[in-house]
Amino acid sequence: MSSFGSAAASRLAGKTVLITGASSGIGKATAYLFAEASGGEVTLVLTARRVAVLDSIKADIEAKYPKTKVFPIGLDVSKLAEIDSFVENLPEGAKDIDVLVNNAGMVHGTEQVGEILQADIDIMFQTNVFGLIALTQKIIPIFKAKGKGDIVNLGSIAGREPYPGGAIYCATKAAVKSFTETLRKELIATRIRIIEVDPGQVETEFSVVRFRGDKSKADAVYKGVEPLIAEDIAEVIVFAVSRRENTIIADTLVFPNHQASALIMHRKA
Repeated sequence: MSSFGSAAASRLAGKTVLITGASSGIGKATAYLFAEASGGEVTLVLTARRVAVLDSIKADIEAKYPKTKVFPIGLDVSKLAEIDSFVENLPEGAKDIDVLVNNAGMVHGTEQVGEILQADIDIMFQTNVFGLIALTQKIIPIFKAKGKGDIVNLGSIAGREPYPGGAIYCATKAAVKSFTETLRKELIATRIRIIEVDPGQVETEFSVVRFRGDKSKADAVYKGVEPLIAEDIAEVIVFAVSRRENTIIADTLVFPNHQASALIMHRKA
C-alpha cells in the first residue's frame, strides 16, 4: 500500500460508518470501498428496505474483509417513525457512529408540473428530504457528544440546475443543498465535517425506478454515452472522509466527460 493509501487507511481505521440506501448502487459501492480503504478495520451499519440483499452483502464483505464487521438493518427512511426507533435500537457495536452517509434517494416519473402525481411528490420529499433531515437530527447529538464526526449528503447536479420533467426531484435535491450548507454553518465551531457530493449521470437502478420499472426507457438514457458508475461516486465519498480532520471537501460536483451540465451532453451517433 502506498504512503497515501496508508494515511487514508489509518484515518478510517476503527470508524463506524452508517450508510443509507446500501442495498445497491452508490450505497453498496461505498460500503465495499470503506472496507477496502480502511484495510478492513471498519464497522459498517448498512440500511435499506431490502434486508435480504443487505444480508448477502454482509456475508460477502465479511468474507473478503475478515476484520470488517457489518450490521445489516432494515430501514425505510421515508417512514419517519422508523428513524427514531432505528437510532435508539442500534445494536451494541454499532451505536458509536463516526460517519453518516445519507445516500438513500429516489425519483419517480418524468411528468411536468400539472400532471405530477401527488403520491410521487410525497415519496420523493419523504425519502430525499424529510428522511435525510430526520436521520441527521438523530445523529448530530452523537457527533456533538464525541466532538467530531462526518456527514456526507448525496445531492445531485439536479439540485444545481433544474430541468423540465424533474421539478420535484430537482426541488428535493435543491433542498438537500440548502440544508447541507446551513448545517455546515451551524456547526462551524465544532469538528463535525459536512460534505456534499453531487453526482451527474451515473448508471445505477436509479433510472429504472424513475421510469417505473421500464428497463428499455432506462437504457435509452445511457445510449451514446459512457455514464459514471457507482464506484466512481464511492471513491469521492471515501476520499473526502479519509482526509485529515482539518480538511473538508465541502462540495463536489462530479460527472462524466460527455456531460457539461444537467442539460448539456454529447451523445455519439
